[in-house]
Amino acid sequence: MQAEDFDGREPSHTTSPTYHAIAYLQQHGWRPGQDEPDPRPMPEADAVSQAVADIFDAFVATLGDTRLEPDLEELLWGTVNLFHRANARIERQLDDNEQAQRRLQGEQDGSEVKSVELERITAEGQTLVERRSAMEAFRDLSADAFETHTGSAWRPRAGSMVNHRHLTSALVDSRDFLAAKRRSEAEVLMPSGPKIAFSGGLEFNDHRIIWDRLDQVHTKHPDMVLLHGASPRGAELIAAKWADNRKVAQVAFRPDWNRHKNAAPFKRNDAMLEVLPIGVVVTAGTGIQENFADKARKLGIPVMRIGGGA
Repeated sequence: MQAEDFDGREPSHTTSPTYHAIAYLQQHGWRPGQDEPDPRPMPEADAVSQAVADIFDAFVATLGDTRLEPDLEELLWGTVNLFHRANARIERQLDDNEQAQRRLQGEQDGSEVKSVELERITAEGQTLVERRSAMEAFRDLSADAFETHTGSAWRPRAGSMVNHRHLTSALVDSRDFLAAKRRSEAEVLMPSGPKIAFSGGLEFNDHRIIWDRLDQVHTKHPDMVLLHGASPRGAELIAAKWADNRKVAQVAFRPDWNRHKNAAPFKRNDAMLEVLPIGVVVTAGTGIQENFADKARKLGIPVMRIGGGA
């Protein structure tokens, strides 16, 4: 150490909290704390759309025509699922937020502290709703890109795929916010409109006649909701793709094999009919389709058959 570097005084080994705050801001920029409102804007719609297109184009350009091409579809599926899972995580945070709002509503005693805390939790819930809508937009754009590149509609392997874009809550009052959230959840999980149930055989693949018959029903009931058994191939997969193409809301009734074993398809039939559809469409198939048609007739529900006896 040179003499001019040492003046005989002990150097300071501490710095002030203000110094640390300024240094952090210089290095990382300002970020809202966990308990602070976040004033930053949501991503622009055009930027989101371009980002999704770039992600998928990069995968296809990089892996296409290489030995990794067999893995491409699974990687593209996983990209959509990334946003789907992020949306599910925000949904869980929204549920926790709802419980916190209920607790704070019960604790209101007129004090400013309790009132401010409730306002903060309510604002946090509104931000979560906006984040959920953004993640749904990412997922839906990604699902469209997946279908463009693979020719197949994207489906989650478990659970629902719903969209709240037109039902976003933007309310201030906590009680109004919770009521709107409950209405929103009920609407997207059981869409309004006349229900048409569809059951088809795994080996029935005449897509032209299925689309023709469903188009006839759709013309008569433009706000219809399609109920189907979510089979991975055959008539029900064709019906699901028809609903995707026609922008018709659909509810998938997957058989619960773990719970009902061999009776799962018949229990699934019962569950679809409990919704009381205004009509059912049945293609040629097996005893599962015959069971479905018989039970529907006993309930007085009209049955449209495709391709002869079920």
